[in-house]
Amino acid sequence: MTTHVDQTAGWGPPPTAPPADPAARRTAPGRLWRGRPEDPRWARPALLALLLVTGLLYVYNLGASGYANSFYSAAVQAGSQSWKAFFFGSLDAANAITVDKPPASLWPMALSVRLFGLNSWAILVPEVLMGVATVAVVYAAVRRRFSAGAGLLAGAVLALTPVAALMFRFNNPDAMLALLMATACYLVGRALEDGRTKWLVWAGVAIGFAFLAKTLQAFLILPPLALVYAVCAPVPVRKRLGQLALATVALVVAGGWWVAIVELWPASSRPYIGGSQNNSFLELTFGYNGLGRLNGDETGSVGGGGGGQGGGQWGETGWDRMFNSEIGGQISWLLPAALILLAAALWATRKARRTSVTRGAFLVWGGSLLMTAVVFSYMAGIFHQYYTVALAPYLAAVVGMGAGLLWEKRKDTWAALALAASAVAAAAWGYVLLNRTPDYLPWLRWLVLVGGLVGALGLVFAGRITRQLAFAAAAVSVAAALAGPTAYTLSTLAEGHSGSIVTAGPAGASMMGGRGGPGGGMRGGFPGGGNGFPGQQGFPGGTGGMGGFPGGGMPGQQGQQGQQGQGAQGFPGGAPGEGGGMGRAGGMGGLLNGASVDAQAKKLVSTDADDYTWAAAAIGSQNAASYQLSTGKPVMAIGGFNGTDPSPTLAQFKKYVEEGKIHYFIASGTGGGGMGGAGNGTSAQITAWVEATFKKVTAGSATFYDLTRKATG
Repeated sequence: MTTHVDQTAGWGPPPTAPPADPAARRTAPGRLWRGRPEDPRWARPALLALLLVTGLLYVYNLGASGYANSFYSAAVQAGSQSWKAFFFGSLDAANAITVDKPPASLWPMALSVRLFGLNSWAILVPEVLMGVATVAVVYAAVRRRFSAGAGLLAGAVLALTPVAALMFRFNNPDAMLALLMATACYLVGRALEDGRTKWLVWAGVAIGFAFLAKTLQAFLILPPLALVYAVCAPVPVRKRLGQLALATVALVVAGGWWVAIVELWPASSRPYIGGSQNNSFLELTFGYNGLGRLNGDETGSVGGGGGGQGGGQWGETGWDRMFNSEIGGQISWLLPAALILLAAALWATRKARRTSVTRGAFLVWGGSLLMTAVVFSYMAGIFHQYYTVALAPYLAAVVGMGAGLLWEKRKDTWAALALAASAVAAAAWGYVLLNRTPDYLPWLRWLVLVGGLVGALGLVFAGRITRQLAFAAAAVSVAAALAGPTAYTLSTLAEGHSGSIVTAGPAGASMMGGRGGPGGGMRGGFPGGGNGFPGQQGFPGGTGGMGGFPGGGMPGQQGQQGQQGQGAQGFPGGAPGEGGGMGRAGGMGGLLNGASVDAQAKKLVSTDADDYTWAAAAIGSQNAASYQLSTGKPVMAIGGFNGTDPSPTLAQFKKYVEEGKIHYFIASGTGGGGMGGAGNGTSAQITAWVEATFKKVTAGSATFYDLTRKATG
């Protein structure tokens, strides 16, 4: 692979004369360790060291997260037991209902569990590998246009972004999404170099497959990518349009084949599509997971947020959302610097010809960064801090490319000043973010600020001082810029994370959601609600669990207590029991965190479980997932994730019970209905019928109903 120098712009690594035969270059002795012939000797060893260190950091303490998000871990377990569940992304091996996303992100984990058995490492190591691969893709994209140092800087920025360190060790779909989005940007950059159709088609395939990981979020970067190629590609207009059409076809095929099969498959013989109200994946895609995320109108959801500058259950929206106390510490450490570098790079390439690949690279990665950040800033529906991992590859690439470009042009006064301004912005914003947690390494914020200002002063004169002094100034600036996110990343690696809402960094670093783990629960209570319920100031306390109630239970109930979770059910239905990565956080007792399952409850559900299609049924996917992971037996999730999906109906549930397919009903302690569900919804109807019809059984501190034994009287 050769470096293509943008001759119209006048910078880049010095061109060399590599061997004429590409095959000879690929098979040259020491290719793995030396890299390309034009690379300095240290480049390839430094890259391999970066990837190795990233992998080691990400696997450190990996088992502390247990099953991480038990919702997805249960689907992984089901997929490792049933190929039908594997294909559809079913929550249970008996295929009652799917998760509320397409299944692509589950497939690598399910295959890993098939090979290595069900355990935390088998589930999470594939996510780590995706993180390492994403760092490699970002390095490769930056290195094609700029120096090896710029590529290494981009890779390091990505690896040390706190939310990236969180999500590349977690089993949500975001790790696969970030990898595929970065790959798509890399491939579009390759297409801009020579106008070859294959690169654009492969980019369409990457985005199409990303759709099968997290539906329409994969399409956020389509407008900037398509526009940049349509304007900047080095081929005639008609060919550009034809290539974009072919890429669109590739996207539709890569993402649509699974959708077509699911929609054409008879509903009676496939699982219910979780998250939909009409058992339709298309409805799920364009409703709950689509427009509903933008406008907050999410049928069956726990509720949306506020539009404009208003606040809502998922935090305030507005232009500054990526910088506020909920999101800032996750992703925004270098965002001000990246914006400065992007603006400076576009100014530097303003006179370059239309087909300038250097400018095209900034437009691809910078456009993706801006488009995603703007959508995230104003979406009024469900929004979690960890979504921002999607920004990390774009941010890292812009920082690496911008720093590399301005460094090459540092003898120009404006370039040196722009470099210094980016260093000041990184240091000042790092100080602000660290100052939000004043008890966390209080000396670090001053080191970041002073170091950044000193480095920036040296960068002002980078074109006039010796190369050694300029390098020293750059090193001090980079160290100061990365010190804050590195500290947050190390804090993230030191603790386990479980549940549905997780955040990076030390305790108190985010006011919305929280980090699972011993005593963690949801920091700050319910999302966007201070210490309590959505939109309210909350109940006294609020640092662990929900609203400050012990372990996070509802008023009048005993919540889960600490790691062992010995309390009764929480909201919308927890269960007592052991830790092991589920329920340690207490949290909401079943809606956002998996419930704990003690030995007595596990024994009860496991007894004669093979005689039934489902060993038990529970309101909400997290509760069902907890029992399924504990026992290894299928557990039906009534109502899906929120308990609000109309699956199964009361009539269907009665039929299952009559046919002897379900053994136990796990009491929720809330009357069913699920979070945000109506009191007379399907879950509530089933709960009322079961409680009035069948015999109550207790195991430890949990309550069950034996669906094979009618209540007397």
